[in-house]
Amino acid sequence: MARLSPFKIALIFMVLFVVCADLVCCNNGRRVGDPLETELSGFSVPLEHSFELDDVAKFESRGSLLLKTGREPSVSLTQNQLSEEDRAKLKEVAAVDGLYRIRVPRVFLQADRQTEWQMEGHLTAFVRACAMVESHLSDVITLHSDVSGYLIGVSIVTLPGACRGTEVEDEVDLEVFNTTLSIIAPVNAPGPETALFLERMEQESEKKGKNTQEQKSFFAKYVRACGF
Repeated sequence: MARLSPFKIALIFMVLFVVCADLVCCNNGRRVGDPLETELSGFSVPLEHSFELDDVAKFESRGSLLLKTGREPSVSLTQNQLSEEDRAKLKEVAAVDGLYRIRVPRVFLQADRQTEWQMEGHLTAFVRACAMVESHLSDVITLHSDVSGYLIGVSIVTLPGACRGTEVEDEVDLEVFNTTLSIIAPVNAPGPETALFLERMEQESEKKGKNTQEQKSFFAKYVRACGF
C-alpha cells in the first residue's frame, strides 16, 4: 500500500478542519424554541401608576417590565418620562398629601413566551405623593414571588422616604424616573441531615454494645479466677 505524502496528509487535515468548523457554526445558529433560546427568553408586562386629586385610582402606563424566566428569574425596566401636565398634577396631589400608586399584573414567571402568560389580577403598592416629589422620582420597586414562580407582591419606597416640605423644580427634577428594581424569590431552607444523624446513632449503639460485652467478659474471667 502506497504511503501518503506529507502534502496530501496536510491537505486532508485542512479539509477536515473546515468541515468541523462549519458544523460548529451551524450548531450555534439555534432556532427559536431551542432550550437555550427558551432559557434566555422573557416577556413584557405593563407597569402602571396613578395619582389623582380625588384619590380614585385611574391607572396609566408608566413603563414596562421585562421578566426573564429560568431558574433565577430577573427583571429589567423601561419607563416613560412624565409630561408637563403629569408633573403639575403630581405636585398638586403631593400638596394635599395624596397617594402615588403603582400596579403590576400578577403573572407566572415560568411562562416561556409572552403569549403564554396569563394575568390573574393586579398587585398594587403606594407611597405618599409628597415623598415621590421630594425624592425627585427616585424609588425602589421590589417584586416578590412564591416558590412556584407566581408574583405575589410588589412594594415601593422612595429615597429619601420622608416628606419635609422641600421645594422641587418640576422641569428639572420631576421628568425622569430613577428606579432601582429587583425581584425576590423565597430561598429553600437546608433540610435536616437525617442520614448523618441515623449513622451517628448506629455508631453510638455499636459502641455501647461493645462496651457491655467487654464488661460481661471481664466479669466472667474474674469469677472463674476467684473460683466462684
